[in-house]
Amino acid sequence: MDIAQQIASQLDIKKSRVEAAIQLLDQGDTVPFIARYRKEATSALDDIQLRHLAERLEYLRQLQQRRQSILKSIAEQGMLTETLRKAIDNCQHKTTLEDLYLPFKAKRSTRAQSAIEAGLTALADALVAQTSVNPDYIARPFIKPEKQIFTLEDALQGAADILMQRLAEDAPLLGQLRNWLNTNALLEVNAKRGKADQQSKFRDYFNYSQLLNKVPAHRALAIFRGIKEGVLKLAILPPAHNLLYPQRLIEQHLHIGTRRTQDYWLRQLAQSAWSDKLQPHLQTDLAKALRERSETDSIEVFAKNLSDLLLAAPAGQKVTLALDPGLRSGVKVVVLGANGELLAESVIYPHAPQKQWKQALASLQILVEKYSVALISIGNGTASRETEQLAKELQQQTQVAFTQVVVSEAGASVYSASELASNEFPDVDVSIRGAISIGRRLQDPLAELVKIEPKAIGVGQYQHDVNQKALGLKLAAVVEDCVNKVGVNLNSASVPLLTQVAGINQSIAENIVSMREQCGGFNNRQSLLKVPRLGAKAYQQCAAFLRINNPAQPLDNSAVHPESYLLVEKMAASVKATSAQLIGNQNLLQQIDIERLGNQYGHYTVADTIAELAKPGRDPRPEFASVNFSATVTRIHDLCSDMQLEGIVTNVTNFGAFVDIGVHQDGLVHISQLANQFVKDPHSLVKTGQIVQVRVLEVDVARKPIALSMKLQLLWLGLAELLILLQ
Repeated sequence: MDIAQQIASQLDIKKSRVEAAIQLLDQGDTVPFIARYRKEATSALDDIQLRHLAERLEYLRQLQQRRQSILKSIAEQGMLTETLRKAIDNCQHKTTLEDLYLPFKAKRSTRAQSAIEAGLTALADALVAQTSVNPDYIARPFIKPEKQIFTLEDALQGAADILMQRLAEDAPLLGQLRNWLNTNALLEVNAKRGKADQQSKFRDYFNYSQLLNKVPAHRALAIFRGIKEGVLKLAILPPAHNLLYPQRLIEQHLHIGTRRTQDYWLRQLAQSAWSDKLQPHLQTDLAKALRERSETDSIEVFAKNLSDLLLAAPAGQKVTLALDPGLRSGVKVVVLGANGELLAESVIYPHAPQKQWKQALASLQILVEKYSVALISIGNGTASRETEQLAKELQQQTQVAFTQVVVSEAGASVYSASELASNEFPDVDVSIRGAISIGRRLQDPLAELVKIEPKAIGVGQYQHDVNQKALGLKLAAVVEDCVNKVGVNLNSASVPLLTQVAGINQSIAENIVSMREQCGGFNNRQSLLKVPRLGAKAYQQCAAFLRINNPAQPLDNSAVHPESYLLVEKMAASVKATSAQLIGNQNLLQQIDIERLGNQYGHYTVADTIAELAKPGRDPRPEFASVNFSATVTRIHDLCSDMQLEGIVTNVTNFGAFVDIGVHQDGLVHISQLANQFVKDPHSLVKTGQIVQVRVLEVDVARKPIALSMKLQLLWLGLAELLILLQ
């Protein structure tokens, strides 16, 4: 099997590009490094294509290993024919491969196995032969009391057991039925007996039916959760207009219809084979496939949301006052320096039951003025809107200008209780550590959120119901891609952040930080080679993703790889300048003969190097902006229909987007309410962290659902918007 060709066909990529990528991956190169610095080899495959390629490579190699194991097992049984070998060699799916192996698997004692041992195989063969026979007549010689075959019924039942097992192990038949059911079957879900409680969170599925291949991922996972909790049951059934198709297909495999005497008996057998063997087996298979598809979809949703969150705009290196709101326990307060270092901490009690509003304002004013605070970060938990009002009053009574922002505090408590937080702040209370996380994630979301397990950040759908290993691998890849896309400051990055850089593992990251502390920081990339356990290969992978402020070699603060420094020198020499003079100088860069250098060093490399020199160390993240919640809407009771509000997207799912509008309860913009036109994928319109304008459709105060819309209303449109909509 040519794996490279298979991947090329499946991903619609030229085989030569696939082969080059496989070679690079096999020699230990990371996806971020290949995507950025090996474009010449792969013809510029990006990180998304490379991730898909790597996943398919892993799948097909596992398939190949299983194929070899199966071939060996069947050969050892002396049953490997050339036809079977070809079928196994040509198999491209694990499910089909296991179908082919079914007849040769070691089996526990079954009725069919007992019938075979009793010598009923010949009777079974005679009953499906083309010759017309009377079942009762040909079964008589097989009555053998010493083998527990006492009657005609015993003999015929044994033959039926053998034939049903053959049908259940018939790979072509299983494939036909599975494919047909995949396209045509209905998923029917009902409540288990005694579980139809109308207050149940699963009540929408007490009488649910939908085409199997149309069931959305979020609904499927909700159903499987209901099954796990013992509330729901499912069935996968042929459509009502074609209930008999599976049985007719089985009858065709038994050659029924040629007016043989045994055809009536075989029809009964076909019915039993479907209801007792094939349908339960295929239902299990198809339910498993539905779950796997739904898990894959949900993991992709989580990955997209996580990527958007990690690549959210940083507010920047500014002194930040962070507030972790609370009522009885008070508001935890910290002041962080521009690099996230802890400068001050305290607790204030402006809210009930203490209601020390004036004292709290005075305490905050002292901190703001003492440290010249530029940002105030407020966690969006309990009492966040009340604390936001406190910050607004603070702004009115101080001359220090600051920007206040409400940020998600998801995962802050996980970080605060972690070993990492304990090592970072051993003498700081756990609750204060949470406030530190809230402040730092405003300064630089990426640098802070990598310290938290992605699953704790809360931007997925049913993340606890999916394959945890697959989810972990996918999210780890997302974090790695995001960190390397942005780049890392070598002299300030934490161990968790450094660990996400291509080529750097936990021990190397710890060694980097240790050496940095000993020598007072790195002044060039080359000195990384002195870090214990960081060899030439790791250096090749990580060097260009690590940046140094004010380095001796100016290129060390750019994304230009050290292996291209000679190229930059040649560029500079060609325009009679130094490498340092090229940086940011558009006039000089435009004079470079790209074609000539491209022929020597590669056109992708030359183009990327010039682009980086034009804007060295450019941050790919957007400009920072903050949401403006309505001052008059702070609780769900303040909402009413048709109210126009600004909010921030907190999570995007397959069925819509959740938006924080500042009432401690996210509202849902259903996919049907995202735009005036049909929307197939919510991610095509919105992303986590995006600021949006919404309209309130409906509010259920008792159950707390808030229905929102982002649709444009024609009465509110100006002429320009109306013309665009009508086009």
